[in-house]
Amino acid sequence: MSRPVRSVLGSHTVPTPALSVLALICLVMLFVNPAFLSPGNAGAVAEQSAVPAVLAVGLTFVILMGGIDLSLEGIMAAASMSTALLVANDHSGMNLGLWAIAVGCAVGAVLGLVAGTTVALLRVPSFIVTIGTWQIGLGIAQLLFGETPPRVTDESFRGLADSKAAGLPGIVWIALLVVALGLVLQHYTRFGRYAYVIGGSEETALLSGVPVRRYRAASFVLAGATAGLAAVMATARSGVGNVGIATGLLFTTIAGVVIGGTFLTGGRGGVLHSLVGVIVMVAIGNAMVLAGISSYVQQAVQGVIVVAAASITLWRARERMRVIK
Repeated sequence: MSRPVRSVLGSHTVPTPALSVLALICLVMLFVNPAFLSPGNAGAVAEQSAVPAVLAVGLTFVILMGGIDLSLEGIMAAASMSTALLVANDHSGMNLGLWAIAVGCAVGAVLGLVAGTTVALLRVPSFIVTIGTWQIGLGIAQLLFGETPPRVTDESFRGLADSKAAGLPGIVWIALLVVALGLVLQHYTRFGRYAYVIGGSEETALLSGVPVRRYRAASFVLAGATAGLAAVMATARSGVGNVGIATGLLFTTIAGVVIGGTFLTGGRGGVLHSLVGVIVMVAIGNAMVLAGISSYVQQAVQGVIVVAAASITLWRARERMRVIK
């Protein structure tokens, strides 16, 4: 292997450990159940990864700045119900068509703004604030829910998930576009560069004249907007507005970000790392299903993997976190 290749793989810009885990999963499944490597199953993994990948893009910037956002499931619930009631459906007379997508993203962005403003201005820990906004979003969704879930009848909206291009569903292409935009934001904008500075050392960022509060609040708005878009994608896929549409996605997304190599302490990682981590999480679940492993065992295995990944990722940062034992 040439020195430039070794240099790239050994740097923090490429999620080499997560890619190695993904390669190991493929190697093991080659002997356990070769169907895992079939084009059809690869497409299924891509489709299952689309929604958490979009969530991970926004969440990555929050974590890069040293924060955490636990409100994603509540935001998705509110955005899903809002979107389903604004496109053609069997509950309301509204029919905004694809404009409802913008409304779903806006619902998420507003809830993200509430969280971000509270964290930035009042200096309240982000995990406490976002647990609160999770419940706010969930409460809004339950108020909109009524007696039965609204069923979407807008075919153009359902087409976001049903239509295929190059063999992949529309939601996969949307996810790829969001990831590409996230990479541009990370590498080519002031927001992306400052995310690393703030996460690396907030004091240094302040002394350098970086408006930390503004950028920190903006990261939560971005995470909320991507959660709103993820809700739109999930609603188009299921065809109903659902309060529980995001159940389990918070774990998958945060675990994917950690496994990918984005430090929970901030300052290191990125969108590509989080994307690979999400794919690893989805691939592990998919592989265990094909291997016939019990769902209870699957949960335990995924938990062990996340704890191990977090321990390995944060081992070098333990002094910074003041963890002695």
